[in-house]
Amino acid sequence: MALLDIIVAPDPRLKRKASTVERVDAATAKLMADMLETMYDAPGVGLAAPQIGVLKRIIVVDPARDDAPPAPMMMANPEIIWSSEETKLHEEGCLSLPDEYEPVTRPDRIKVRYVDEHNEIRTIDADGLLAVIIQHEMDHLDGVLFVDHISGLKRNMILRRLTKQKKMSTSGKRHAVESA
Repeated sequence: MALLDIIVAPDPRLKRKASTVERVDAATAKLMADMLETMYDAPGVGLAAPQIGVLKRIIVVDPARDDAPPAPMMMANPEIIWSSEETKLHEEGCLSLPDEYEPVTRPDRIKVRYVDEHNEIRTIDADGLLAVIIQHEMDHLDGVLFVDHISGLKRNMILRRLTKQKKMSTSGKRHAVESA
């Protein structure tokens, strides 16, 4: 298994739409396992393939809390086939928007059909945190970030802050190379 680099916003690759996975073969299953390892290492509760620069409809999630045993799910081509009219507000964060958190309203319960790491079609009912994580990661597959669900003013403030952080880290790296 391998740790993968997570793209940090703003980055145009995070705004692109991912393509359908034709079949979950050995290479796709390995990618899913690598994504899961990367997610755990970050640490996070979900990761979508576009966040690592792979434009495929693949997500990995694990809603288990620190004291619970891991409950990983690897999904290709996830599709919400039902969602509740009832919504809930949850504070969301994202590995591609480090240290940024904002409340987002989403359906509280969903039914999802997907292809697992063994190329088997599965359907699950999800509610609460699991439903939020799946919807958040599925948004990435369509080039949508959680900040796209909040006010333009807050979104712009967050993206400006991340742009500034990127510039500072890039100039710091450049300075370290120049002085070596």
